Amino acid sequence: MTEPLAHSAKPEFGIDAQTYREHVENVVNLAEEKARAVAKYMPDGGERLIEAVRLAAEFHDLGKLDEKNQEILSRRKISKHLPIAHWDAGAAYLKSLRRGISTVLALSHHTGLPDFPDENVSSPDSRFRVRDNEVWKHTDSHLQAYLDEHCKYFSNPEIDGNPPKMPSPLFFRFALSCLVDADHGDTARHYNGIEVKPGLPLEPSKRLKLLDDYVAGLSKGKSDERTRIRVETYDACRKAEPNSPMFACDSPVGTGKTTAVMAHLLRSAEEKGLRRIFVVLPFTNIIDQSVETYRKALVNIGEDANDIVAAHHHRADFGDEEDLQSIMARQYSFLWHAPIVVTTAVQFFETLASNRTSALRKIHNLSGSAIFIDESHAALPPELWPQAWLWLKELTEKWGCHFVLGSGSLTKVWQIEEIVGEGKEEVLPDLIQTETREKAASLEGHRIDFRTKTEPMGLDEVIEWTSQFPGPRLLIVNTVQSAACIARAIAQKSGRETVEHLSTALSPKDRARTLDKVKARLADKSHIDWTLVATSCVEAGVDLSFRTGFRERCSLNSILQIAGRVNRGNEFPSAEVWDFSLRFDSYLKRHPQFDDSSMILESLFEKNLVNPDSCTDAIKQEIRRKNQSGAHDNEIAVAERNQKFPDVEEKFKVINSNTETVIVDKELVEKLKRHEKFDKREIQNNSVQIWWNKLAPGSWAEIEGYSGLLEWTQEYNDFLGYMAGIIPLIDFQEARGGNY
Repeated sequence: MTEPLAHSAKPEFGIDAQTYREHVENVVNLAEEKARAVAKYMPDGGERLIEAVRLAAEFHDLGKLDEKNQEILSRRKISKHLPIAHWDAGAAYLKSLRRGISTVLALSHHTGLPDFPDENVSSPDSRFRVRDNEVWKHTDSHLQAYLDEHCKYFSNPEIDGNPPKMPSPLFFRFALSCLVDADHGDTARHYNGIEVKPGLPLEPSKRLKLLDDYVAGLSKGKSDERTRIRVETYDACRKAEPNSPMFACDSPVGTGKTTAVMAHLLRSAEEKGLRRIFVVLPFTNIIDQSVETYRKALVNIGEDANDIVAAHHHRADFGDEEDLQSIMARQYSFLWHAPIVVTTAVQFFETLASNRTSALRKIHNLSGSAIFIDESHAALPPELWPQAWLWLKELTEKWGCHFVLGSGSLTKVWQIEEIVGEGKEEVLPDLIQTETREKAASLEGHRIDFRTKTEPMGLDEVIEWTSQFPGPRLLIVNTVQSAACIARAIAQKSGRETVEHLSTALSPKDRARTLDKVKARLADKSHIDWTLVATSCVEAGVDLSFRTGFRERCSLNSILQIAGRVNRGNEFPSAEVWDFSLRFDSYLKRHPQFDDSSMILESLFEKNLVNPDSCTDAIKQEIRRKNQSGAHDNEIAVAERNQKFPDVEEKFKVINSNTETVIVDKELVEKLKRHEKFDKREIQNNSVQIWWNKLAPGSWAEIEGYSGLLEWTQEYNDFLGYMAGIIPLIDFQEARGGNY
């Protein structure tokens, strides 16, 4: 008699079937291994995590033993989906054992974490079960038969007599992550033949020695004041005792924060036995520059830089479904396995908020990590900070994490009652001593003069006005569409050589090329009459220095950050950064997220208070202007506290947009269609995030054989990116007197 199956054969791809026994054994071993790695950093509750994950792993596919499911898995009948929801049986059995955590994990390993209050108001029989009476009744009537078959291959589990208490929401996310990563990993290995290798060890002492040598080389032979301050900043961060779980780093522009904070993270990892370092950045293009620096500084000769420092800046997570297309797409998921991970605030925080299996798959790798939230002023909208702060606190207290929040214009969110709670102002020690910080601030002097233009301008007026100022010029606007339309108009009026364009309309590969071109043009002093038109992706963390800056009115932090991209090295006695506003039309679009912060900035200009000291107060004003409730009553915090996982996933959006990952490289699309093997980084580097309202019919198509992977079918180029396919549609609608 043949053994029951967990995964069917795919003879068209030369893939054999996988038995139930093999898959369950693999998942149990892998999931327990991951749970033990997490538990190592938990001060308590580690054994509870291991037991819950192990039990859920053993019974997660119990329902596949149903004869109707076996008919499909053995290909005696053909169907795209199994007829009986197989995750219900494991949930039913574990529920009968009063193993609440494992019940939730088994139930959620395909459908995601549920809404607990919604589950609790249902009938006792259907609580934490598949929401289909016929399914759970069928499961209950066949459950003993499933268990009898299961026990032919596995012994009865050893279970503690006391049912565990329900833990925090993050506990469920970490536990489900261990199960899902094991399940998806073994399934993808079976179908794709790709073994997911564990990440390399961090080796913090070795990395710190490499970093010391790299930084020493940067200052060798230099004796200017700025170099001395950079050395002081590095020494201060490196020597700071990691005796607090959270630190602040209020370091002005040009003080070497990227390497200085890394030195502190490596020392903290060495002393606390941490296993990974995360660097969290607000904008995707900053990642490439930071990764380049870290790879130069931290990778030894003979090591693969991609294995040591991993960049993760696209939002696509693949494989929530069980169909072959989703399984085939799983191999392109980023899993945070590397010892040093550089990612975006969107990826980092929305993973913490998620209830989806594909997103949560990687979160277990976060425990025992040193984490730098760089440019933290721009990491999150103010309304998301109350719950985010609670997560950061729990990660330090229960999951062995160590944090640094840093910025050149640091907003001290831990001092705002609406974020941390009434009467709960906290103190974060600063990595940099006051004297060093004051020296750095004194270098700023009159490097930048902030000015404002009160009258809104249209497209032609913006181009005419900015062209009167000395170049090279940096012009930042609030939307991708506005940036692309202005860049095209400048090119049409004055020639392509007078303008560069940088925004998320370009793929990461093309953004990197454009950034390299911009750096080369800035170094060429023979041609200075040109403009870089960009979105906020270049306002922070990028080592660029322009003669004049212009920023569409957005927020205090934004205009302070663009000042770090103008006259950065004091090349000129002074330089100007202008605040301005646009007159919106079919081409120039308003960004509604900045309405309140723009009004506050306008008020600060009137009061002559545009300076870093106003940052924290500006955020307080923005929170109060939005009538945000107190930290305890924040709607996301309430949903999280009540374990309403789908609500938290829906409401906690760093970028409040409905976007899709779309591949823009035609050659890569053809590789996918031919099922050729290639590095998953190719998808990240050759795709863009596009708002659904920009995805006009006919502009995209799902790639055959890969669920959730889309291709761009309209024009794309390395100047305007996907907007090269959208602006002609705007022109067409404008000519007809309509609106796009």
